[in-house]
Amino acid sequence: MIRRTVQHLVLLALLAALAACAGRGPEPSRQVQEHGIFKIGKPYEIDGVWYYPAQDWSYDETGIASWYGKEFDGKYTADGEVFDLNALTAAHRTLPMPTIVQVTNLENGRSIQLRVNDRGPYARGRIIDVSRRAAQLLGFEQEGTAKVRVKILVPETIAAESLAQRNLVAQAADPAHAAPVAPVVMQPLTPAPTMQVASTEPAPLPRPLPAAAALPPPPDKVTIVPVKPTQIYIQAGAYAVPANALKVKSRLERLGSVKVMGAKVNGVALYRVRLGPIGSVDEADKLLDRVVGTGLTEARIIVD
Repeated sequence: MIRRTVQHLVLLALLAALAACAGRGPEPSRQVQEHGIFKIGKPYEIDGVWYYPAQDWSYDETGIASWYGKEFDGKYTADGEVFDLNALTAAHRTLPMPTIVQVTNLENGRSIQLRVNDRGPYARGRIIDVSRRAAQLLGFEQEGTAKVRVKILVPETIAAESLAQRNLVAQAADPAHAAPVAPVVMQPLTPAPTMQVASTEPAPLPRPLPAAAALPPPPDKVTIVPVKPTQIYIQAGAYAVPANALKVKSRLERLGSVKVMGAKVNGVALYRVRLGPIGSVDEADKLLDRVVGTGLTEARIIVD
């Protein structure tokens, strides 16, 4: 009776272990993952707004930056690196990972290079989330936000992406990423008298995985550049047809001062509908929520 009970308990433990394994996929290779892989990602939606990650070699945008730190320190980023709040990295909604960007604080002229290795920010009114160290160097750790310009650095990005592509190949070759297979039960068989027995020499060792490439950190160097006074606006949209811009303007006039401003982007005439100027980031956040509440989900905070 005792023996049967023990056998029963062992069987239950074995079944539980198998069930746990079945519910968990192969774990990534830590060596490869800590160095990060090249990643663009699929479209995704946050609070009713869709974002479409893509390569954009002309990226140059102004807006509001924020920073993140302790609550994410030591956790994996979207490209597989381990987040370090003291590293010069950043999160962006659509730029490929890694992308090297120049971030300039438009309030004090402090400018540094950062490597985008994560997705975010998830607050609607922000264009980039930087690490705590980056916020310190840019001079807005205490304030929490700053008016910034974010511009892609093309040669540096190409070099970083080349190393990250190598890590992507290494990850694909990593046995830890192979699909799980059913166990094979082997039993010895006695060969027939006329059968030749295979050589017992050991099989050649498999080729080693490609070495994971450590992405060099951006230089821990602050450049001071001249900046001019800027204002915060809500841009409700940009339209190729003037009549469409005027319709949106009349729709938003109850929320405050609205202007239609002409501009040329890549040779194309556009009509931007903007509210403002706005006195603070907090006021801009509240007004942005009201604009989005009218159905204009593409509205955003800009600095000009």
